[in-house]
Amino acid sequence: MRGPPDRRGGDIETSFILELTILVLAIFLGIEVISKVPTMLHTPLMSGTNAIHGIVIVGAILIAGSADDTFSKVVGVVAVVLASANVVGGFVVTDRMLQMFRRREPRRESNDD
Repeated sequence: MRGPPDRRGGDIETSFILELTILVLAIFLGIEVISKVPTMLHTPLMSGTNAIHGIVIVGAILIAGSADDTFSKVVGVVAVVLASANVVGGFVVTDRMLQMFRRREPRRESNDD
């Protein structure tokens, strides 16, 4: 007689499919939400995203610092670098967008007659 089927592989496959489905749905939802945002609201959204990515940096630092094996440390350091680049890039884009709304001083014409 055979015993009950081994479900360890099945649970991993089911979990992976569930996580992949959630990822795909999150991508579609993100595209739909962002495409509906008016242009004037992109700057405040970018600032909020920068704050969230600051939290991601802290989490990546904690993970990298508490890692025991080399692979986890490398992945943690890569996560810190990528999140930092994203925050810096976000602030650069936000600054450039805010410069569009600044008043420009009128040109002074020189009277060198």
